[in-house]
Amino acid sequence: MKEKLRLAFVGLSGRGYGLLELVLQTMDDVEVTAVCDLYEDRTENAAALVVKMKGNAPFKTLDYRKVMAREDVDAVITPSSWTSHVDICVAAMEAGKYAATEVGGATAIEDCWHLVRAHEKTGAPCMILENCCYGREEMTVLNMARKGVFGELVHCRGAYSHDLREEICRGLENRHYRIHNFSNRQGDLYPTHALGPLAKMLNINQGNRFVSLVSMPSKSLGLHLWAKENLGPDHELAGRRFAAGDVVTTMIKCAHGETIVLTHDNCLPRPYSRGCYVQGTRGLWSEEKNSIMIEGRIKTGGWDPHTWEPMETFFREFEHPLWHEFMNDGVRGGHGGMDYLVLRAFIEAAKKGEALPISIYDTAAWMSITCLSEDSCNMGSLPVPVPDFTRGKWIYPAPAPRSKYSLDEVCADLF
Repeated sequence: MKEKLRLAFVGLSGRGYGLLELVLQTMDDVEVTAVCDLYEDRTENAAALVVKMKGNAPFKTLDYRKVMAREDVDAVITPSSWTSHVDICVAAMEAGKYAATEVGGATAIEDCWHLVRAHEKTGAPCMILENCCYGREEMTVLNMARKGVFGELVHCRGAYSHDLREEICRGLENRHYRIHNFSNRQGDLYPTHALGPLAKMLNINQGNRFVSLVSMPSKSLGLHLWAKENLGPDHELAGRRFAAGDVVTTMIKCAHGETIVLTHDNCLPRPYSRGCYVQGTRGLWSEEKNSIMIEGRIKTGGWDPHTWEPMETFFREFEHPLWHEFMNDGVRGGHGGMDYLVLRAFIEAAKKGEALPISIYDTAAWMSITCLSEDSCNMGSLPVPVPDFTRGKWIYPAPAPRSKYSLDEVCADLF
C-alpha cells in the first residue's frame, strides 16, 4: 500500500479546480505532482494553488501526454471537457496509471469499447467519478435494496433536472464546453447522476444488464429564448437554433425485465432535482417527496398502505455505515459530501492497488447511454440495443471488491 498517492489533474476549469482544492484541503495522503489544462492561465493558477497549500511545485503542462510519461504520477483525474475524457483515460491506462473520469457521456460506442479494451489490455483500472452514487439518500436506499426492503425491484426513474441556461449560453465567454454540446447534439447528454445509483441497485453488470433503449426529445426553445432576452438580439446565440431538445426522455429495458425512465432537463426554468424513484414489489422511494412507502410497515397510530413516511425515519434505521461514519467524522466536500466520498473511493483503491468500486464495465455502460440516446433521437425515437461491454461476464460475474466504498455489497464488518 502506498503511503501517499501521487496524483495528476488534467482539466482545471471550475469542476477540476474545485476537486483539486478539495484534495489539497482534506487529503494529507495525496500529493498533487502534475497539473494540466489546454489553457495556460488555468494551469498556472492550479500550480500556484498547490504551491500555496502544500509547498511543492507540481509539473505543469498544456499537453496531457507529457503527464502520462512521468514516473511521479500514480493516478490521473480527468475533469476535462466531455469529449476529451476517453482519450485522456486511455492514455493513462496505457501508461499503467489508475484513471478517473469526471461525468459526461461518450460521443460514440467506439469510445466505450476503447476504454474497455485499454483496461483489458493493460490491467489498469478506470472509473467514472459518479458522485451521486455516494449521496446520503442514494446509499440509504441502496442499503435497503440490498436488505430486500423494497422486495424485488421492478421500475426506476431518475433525472438531471437543472436550470443551466446561463451556464450554457455564457459558455463562449467562459470557455465552457456545454455550449458546443447543446448546439450540436440531440439526446440525453448527462444521464449518469441518476443512472449510476439506479444501475447499482439493479445489479447492472453483476447479474443483470441494460438491453435496449428508446429516447425522445422535445422541441428546443429554452436556450434560444434565454440568449435572446439576456444577451441581446445582436448576440450570436440569439439567432442560434440549438440541437438539444429542452427535455429528453429515455426509457431503458434491463435483461430481467426492469425498466428505467431518465429525464434530461437543463434548458427551462425549474428547481434542481434528480427525481429518483425506486419501485419494488413491497414499496418505493421517491426522492422528490423525500419519502418512502413500505407495504405492511407498522407505524405509530396504525398502518395506512397509502401513506408516505419521511426519509429521516429511514436514515435512523437504514443509514449506510459509510454515511454513519462520515456524519460522525464530519461531512466535508461539495454536493453535500458526495464529492469527497467518490474521490476517497478512487484514492483508497489506487493506494492499495485494488479494483475500483465502479468498474470499467460500469463506466462504459453508463457513458454509452448518451450516444445511444443520440442515435435513437436521430432515428425518430427508434429502439436501439445497448452493447454488452462485459461480453457475457455479467451472467457469471467475478466477486466485486469488498471495501467501505463498495457499491455492490454493504460491507458493514469493515467499519
